[in-house]
Amino acid sequence: MNLFEKIFNYQVMSRLEQSGTIAVTAQERAWLRTMLAHSAAKEAFEDGTRRKLEALLEAESGPDLRDILIEKARSRERHVYHPLLRPLRRLLMNGQGIWISYRIKNGTVNEGQSGFPCKLEYSMVKREWYLLWYHTRRHALMATKLANISSVEEKAMPAPVAEKLRQKVAGLLESRKRQAVVEVVPAYNEELSRILYAFSCFEKEVSYDEAADVYRIRLTFQADESEFVLSKIRFLGLRVRVKEGRYLLRRMFEASSKALARYGQDGSGPLPEPAADQNVPG
Repeated sequence: MNLFEKIFNYQVMSRLEQSGTIAVTAQERAWLRTMLAHSAAKEAFEDGTRRKLEALLEAESGPDLRDILIEKARSRERHVYHPLLRPLRRLLMNGQGIWISYRIKNGTVNEGQSGFPCKLEYSMVKREWYLLWYHTRRHALMATKLANISSVEEKAMPAPVAEKLRQKVAGLLESRKRQAVVEVVPAYNEELSRILYAFSCFEKEVSYDEAADVYRIRLTFQADESEFVLSKIRFLGLRVRVKEGRYLLRRMFEASSKALARYGQDGSGPLPEPAADQNVPG
């Protein structure tokens, strides 16, 4: 593609974006048609929206992805979409309180609890949706699995009270935030995009020290997500090292010490020579 074609394409895409128009590829239309055929589509879309999308794709003559893809055996399926997501999003947008009934670990159901909804969160580790809400009677921040919620209804709440609760919840969430700085080992600078992708679900700021040729990633996360951050750091292995963050540094030191102790090493001496009858890969 020459320079003039690139300029023309950029102008076309810019004008489409300004007018609110989105260009959809044939592959994307095929994927949408397959998604609408899924059983969860009835819950994910309102009836009017689903029928409109189906009508737009009615004349589409592309191949059916279900005839191309082969699904292998798998464990029990967990749908990313949950039927309560849509009504809960509306409750959050309305800024009102809620009456919520939910099941706890021992199977007991807490009926008609008064609260204020804060936000919806998806746990990448547990693959579960959670509702973060403030319990007005217990004065506590709660995180309840959507799978454990039996019913939720809107509760009328005066605007000043709702605003006061909103500010209080914002302060509680801010107090739970933790920060850490992860440094990319210069030898792996070319893999920066892969490293950033591993941390894509966290708030982050990237800085570059030109003199040292070092990228530093400042991560912001909730305190209860610390172990998930550690799993990402361990996954990246030699590519990164933790520079700031007391908890992460201590946990990484503990894990390294246990690994060295398990193999009889304190980190100060040479590795033991393998036994003569051992096959050591070259």
